[in-house]
Amino acid sequence: MTTSRTPYVLIVEDEPSIALSLRFLMEQEGYRVEVVEDGEAALEACRKTPPDLVLLDVMLPGMSGFEVCQRLKARSDKKAIKVVLVTARGREADLEKGRAVGADAYIVKPFAIRDVMHTVHHLLNRSGEAGKP
Repeated sequence: MTTSRTPYVLIVEDEPSIALSLRFLMEQEGYRVEVVEDGEAALEACRKTPPDLVLLDVMLPGMSGFEVCQRLKARSDKKAIKVVLVTARGREADLEKGRAVGADAYIVKPFAIRDVMHTVHHLLNRSGEAGKP
């Protein structure tokens, strides 16, 4: 792994306080961060500069996070982007749907900072404990 390149994290969240919290956490870790509020803006941001990881709210205005994830994972040039669905919907059916659309991880709100950071580090391979899921 190259240590000279700073990972780029895209946060897709329409709730300003959650977006601000996630941005702060990612910037504290030294990641480059962009925040957008809806699915269309997320897809456009991924077209312009593919992120290393997307923290993606499921319940967004317009297009759902599930649909955004599915569209990203359907494109061969975007499959390597790691997608973490972040949502208040923690039912097993929602978790299954997340797996079905290709999400790499699922975090349920309210979340613990430790859980978010462990998931992000694991997916970006920046932790000594990162390994296979």
